[in-house]
Amino acid sequence: MKDRNDELAANLAQVEERIAAACAAAGRAREEVTLIVVTKTYPASDVRILSELGVRHVAENRDQDAAPKAAECSDLPLAWHFVGQLQTNKVRSVVGYADLVQSVDRSRLVTALSKEAVRQEREVGCLIQVALDAGESARGERGGVALGGIEELAELVAKAPGLRMAGLMTVAPLTGEYAGRQQAAFERLMDLSTDLRRAHPAANMVSAGMSADLEEAVAAGATHVRVGTAVLGVRPRLG
Repeated sequence: MKDRNDELAANLAQVEERIAAACAAAGRAREEVTLIVVTKTYPASDVRILSELGVRHVAENRDQDAAPKAAECSDLPLAWHFVGQLQTNKVRSVVGYADLVQSVDRSRLVTALSKEAVRQEREVGCLIQVALDAGESARGERGGVALGGIEELAELVAKAPGLRMAGLMTVAPLTGEYAGRQQAAFERLMDLSTDLRRAHPAANMVSAGMSADLEEAVAAGATHVRVGTAVLGVRPRLG
């Protein structure tokens, strides 16, 4: 376990250095960017080590992995983010542990999240996942709402009991005009965030950037970066 502790501590320190350097290059304070460690496919023991190393935000993308892990780590001072495509039949479980759902992309999901948050007497922060590879009305390849659907969905979240409109999230697209242009994609997300905050001033969270492109996300103005591989190592293959 000590070897794993040392490995995670070294990786975390390197990521912290990258974020700090990116903030300095962008003229931003380090405190403006929150690191979310994506712990999917890794055990609860790693989450426990990360917590001891000072990590306060962790993310998961599959409820069947996340729910038991969150339960096992319920004594830790962590905020849990759900970042995967979420089916409505998993909402009851996810609302039980997730402080934020970053992948809100359709009205039916908003309705289900609201109903369950009220039932469990919880407040769940919601980020609208923006698909920069979608047309005006389509959904993206990896989920997300098209640009034309953001305003309507944000209004729905803002009015839904038990939910808090927290901001926007995106994944750098693999196709379309932003393919291979991560910083341009993240800058577009920042523009959309500016538009959103005119109607919803408190929705100031912008989640963008992962292990390979966190520098571009910080340069664009992201408030949160989601880093997995750079902290935890190359993921084992899922069966």
